[in-house]
Amino acid sequence: MSNYDARTSTVAAADLQDERLIQHQGIGGALKAFGARVRGGDLGSLPVIVGLVIIWAIFQMLNPIFLSSTNLVNLALQCAAGGTIAIGIVLVLLLGEIDLSVGSVSGLAAAVLAVSFVQLQWPLLLALGAAIGIGVLIGLFYGLLYTRFGVPSFVITLAGLLGFLGLQLWVLGDTGTINFPFDSWLVQFAQQMFLPAWLSYVLVALTVVVYAWQSWSHARRREAANLSSTSLAGIAVRSVALLVLLGVSAWYLSLTRGVPVMFLFFLVLVVVMNFFLTRTRWGRAVYAVGGSVEAARRAGIRVKRIYISVFILCSTFAAVGGILAASRLAAANQSSGTGDVNLNAIAAAVIGGASLFGGRGSAFSALLGVVVIQSISSGLTLLNLDSSVRFMVTGAVLLLAVIIDSLSRRSRQVSGRA
Repeated sequence: MSNYDARTSTVAAADLQDERLIQHQGIGGALKAFGARVRGGDLGSLPVIVGLVIIWAIFQMLNPIFLSSTNLVNLALQCAAGGTIAIGIVLVLLLGEIDLSVGSVSGLAAAVLAVSFVQLQWPLLLALGAAIGIGVLIGLFYGLLYTRFGVPSFVITLAGLLGFLGLQLWVLGDTGTINFPFDSWLVQFAQQMFLPAWLSYVLVALTVVVYAWQSWSHARRREAANLSSTSLAGIAVRSVALLVLLGVSAWYLSLTRGVPVMFLFFLVLVVVMNFFLTRTRWGRAVYAVGGSVEAARRAGIRVKRIYISVFILCSTFAAVGGILAASRLAAANQSSGTGDVNLNAIAAAVIGGASLFGGRGSAFSALLGVVVIQSISSGLTLLNLDSSVRFMVTGAVLLLAVIIDSLSRRSRQVSGRA
């Protein structure tokens, strides 16, 4: 047995010791397990969901248009680009690192796409490959600098923020703005493509079936290994709840234009990334490195490869987010990726539940966080309030999220010592 497998067995034994058989008691046992985790400081996504409900309730009372189908479709479109960038931020936060250059990388990718596709008349697939390839190379560059020379990620990416912003301006040249053809597939994808109602319902049904099957398979494997597992009743309740949530959402959005295809693309990225984080050896290694680098190294994990892969993914997601943002605006210009793009991506990841201390969070943190931030922006816009108010409110929400993270972390430490 390798060191990594031995450590996995140790962790599994501890997990069995902590939660043995509690979830086999059905729904009641699942609720008790959830209560035990909350008392132990593991709040999960609960604070974000409660906060989102409060935010939506307040804005709906102040302006009845906020929760209208039309506004929620617009909200979904606004979430896609920033949320995609936030997925990458979640990954680096899981390692206890940071990337301050995602805005500049997204703007550079948009500029490369515009120049290659519009000015140089490259085929669309080749232009997209070049734009995404820029993100891959930048992430590889960051990873090598970090692992070979030990330069802090804060310094590396701060330099990247400035350097790649300058490179973006150089790529765009004197024109400053390059417009995409409105009949191009990119613009149609980002602005005009919506799922018909019937297809939305089919996808909802398939999603619930896959979720239920995977949950059941995972529970069977844990039960076979004599580990605590979710009961069939718990899986059924979660599946029905997911079916109701997704079904009602699809129906409500279909009252106007329907589910935006670009938002669906973002959701697919979240689900795929969550699968890799939770169901693969690489994902377990990411959490292990974020929890303790030295312990992960002693367990046989190739820590440097984990760092390099995460930096590559972060910059790649930034490039994809920049492409989505430019496609929605049908243009790439000198302001692409600037402004509050960096701050919103980082804030979305932290507000969504990713810990600044590393080792805690999920791909769904990006989804929850970006929905919170865009909800605040949309609600304040409907109230005709100045952008200064949006910055102050978003900053307050971010500070509250960090305070909750710190308190829950302290609670877990106290619980662990007890």
